Amino acid sequence: MANTFGHLYRVTTWGESHGGGVGAVVDGCPPQIWLSEKDLQPDLDRRRPGQSKIVTPRKEADRCEILSGVFGGKTLGTPISVWVRNEDARPEAYREMETMFRPSHADYTYQAKYGIRNWQGGGRTSARETIGRVIGGSIAKKMFGQLVPRLSVTTFVRQVGTFVARMDASRVDIREVEANLVRWPDKKESDQVVKLIERVRSEGDSLGGVVECVVRGCPVGLGEPVFDRLEADLAKGMMSLPASKGFEIGSGFPGVRMRGSEHNDEFFLQGKKVRTRTNRSGGVQGGISNGEEIVFRVAFKPVATISQAQRTVNTKGKAVELKARGRHDPCVLPRAVPMVEAMALLVLADHYLRDRAQMGLSRK
Repeated sequence: MANTFGHLYRVTTWGESHGGGVGAVVDGCPPQIWLSEKDLQPDLDRRRPGQSKIVTPRKEADRCEILSGVFGGKTLGTPISVWVRNEDARPEAYREMETMFRPSHADYTYQAKYGIRNWQGGGRTSARETIGRVIGGSIAKKMFGQLVPRLSVTTFVRQVGTFVARMDASRVDIREVEANLVRWPDKKESDQVVKLIERVRSEGDSLGGVVECVVRGCPVGLGEPVFDRLEADLAKGMMSLPASKGFEIGSGFPGVRMRGSEHNDEFFLQGKKVRTRTNRSGGVQGGISNGEEIVFRVAFKPVATISQAQRTVNTKGKAVELKARGRHDPCVLPRAVPMVEAMALLVLADHYLRDRAQMGLSRK
């Protein structure tokens, strides 16, 4: 089973939803980066359940503990191990799933592949696994804070159901995004989105949507063509997230309606710096970052666990009816924001270190 992501900046996640805990081992982080639990906790708080009325009510503090790799407040260059205890596990709530395959979950495929599965909340397939990703991304953020301080990642919810935020990404204020429950870019619209999610949840149903991410201040030159192009690794990272169903960068799918003369990003000189007048490439050309904003979007399906009866089959091959139990999000988008941010940082950190190793320089 592939549980490690990255080449030089490597993150291995471990743990199950209702086991003793979850966490990550981060290998490849350079030495002498200031790091403590207080640096990681804010990002874990953004991801944790029970943070608002529109997410799962599971009560987890998600307090992290650094077990290795840090001494005197600085990274050693050795593996950094971090874990988070599971404090509100209720495996008994999933007893019915021991013998039934939940529609659109990984129950059947895990059983078919491995011949065994942890049916307690989905075990390894639970979104709780993403705690390890957020830990790795948070450490990468600290690394960039010292090595490439101008790099920043702004992530927000662009769409929930059919409701789409019209605000231009360049105007999005991360403080306003984090100040509302749904992590919506326009405060004036956020209450409408919250009401939509609450209404759909009251109907026992769920919603999907789109998360958008903008990376600013990325150095020119990150990316390893041909197979490890920057956008290819971003796509892999995002599509490895639970419930993700689509990825597009720059103009994405709507760009196919344009002609080359409309789509091409013309170059110009700003002082001695090469810039593009438009950014339909999304900050990546030929698989390598060009210094413009990296802009991409990730589509997430409606949460598979709903409070309605659904037809399925059981482990004995008989048709049965299942009514979902347990706690779940009616819409994964608000909590997916820090997950998308973390995966972007993991990809960028890995490519930054790979570029530095290959080219023998540190890009600022």
